Amino acid sequence: MASIDIQGVGKSYGAVPVLYNVDLSIQDGEFVVLVGPSGCGKSTLLRMVAGLEGITRGDIRIGGKVVNELAPKDRDIAMVFQSYALYPHMTVRDNMSYSLKLRGTPAERMSHIVSAAASKLGLETFLDRKPRTLSGGQRQRVAMGRSIVRKPKAFLFDEPLSNLDARLREQMRVEIKKLHRELGTTSIYVTHDQVEAMTLADRIVAMNGGAVQQVGTPLDLYERPTNLFVASFIGSPAINVLDGILRCDGEKRHIKLESGEQIPASSRIQGKDGQAVKVGIRPEDVQISIQNAGSRMGQIELVEPMGLGTILHIRTIHYTLKAFVLERANYPIGTSITYSLPAARLHIFDAQTGRRIAE
Repeated sequence: MASIDIQGVGKSYGAVPVLYNVDLSIQDGEFVVLVGPSGCGKSTLLRMVAGLEGITRGDIRIGGKVVNELAPKDRDIAMVFQSYALYPHMTVRDNMSYSLKLRGTPAERMSHIVSAAASKLGLETFLDRKPRTLSGGQRQRVAMGRSIVRKPKAFLFDEPLSNLDARLREQMRVEIKKLHRELGTTSIYVTHDQVEAMTLADRIVAMNGGAVQQVGTPLDLYERPTNLFVASFIGSPAINVLDGILRCDGEKRHIKLESGEQIPASSRIQGKDGQAVKVGIRPEDVQISIQNAGSRMGQIELVEPMGLGTILHIRTIHYTLKAFVLERANYPIGTSITYSLPAARLHIFDAQTGRRIAE
């Protein structure tokens, strides 16, 4: 195992920059997830750590050693790809043991290592089968097993679950998390799926436009997003975002929405009177009632039953809100509903920069 330090790393293709001054320290044994939309630079950064992409500027250290000029084979890392990359003519056993054969590992020792890895991954009964006879989930486990037997300093995962269906993805997330807990190997995992990021990570690195937007625990990013991008990207159902103007009267704060409504706001907001803002509120924080006893009224225009709860789309005169409720009760389309937006649960961002302005 080893720490990974990324210091001032940038990447350009000719005159076109794709990564800007990335600084990231990954502790020994930590599971870090790089998450962001397609084209944000997360896979490029992972490939630079692996040595599959050159570094334009900055340094990457693995275990304290600068590896900028080291070949991938000399970095002592293992990479799991989206495409599995198994040898189709080899059995599962041979696929998993191939790197050990190249190292000249004695046959008895090699058999013991492969059997132990297969046991961890539930592959004991598949060792003599070819990849074409396996399901997608089983093939991905073989790809992970091939990496495990090497006992590398770090695992690098490049969207390994993208080819699997929803049920298999859920199952494999659990297996990967259990495996990391057992092995304790430093891991970097790339995904565009924020659910994978939230459920797997010790820390999440949210990326957009070639730059790191925020680094923190999953709950840090969910409860205190540093900017509007992170707030919008993390969370399902997505956060509600409304336009407004910040009004300050001494220590008192409120938001005047475009609709003319006024929402009380926390005195901790570090903004100026008249500042254009974006107001975010998570669907589960929208409080609703069908008693029609409130100043904010709307109608239900869409209902999404989720099993665990229900997503309600509430149409007002000026905007639409999503509310998430745990009740499974039937909400007829067109039902009048009262809603409120608690000041303590608002996320306030500057409209121009997108930066968070609430403490």
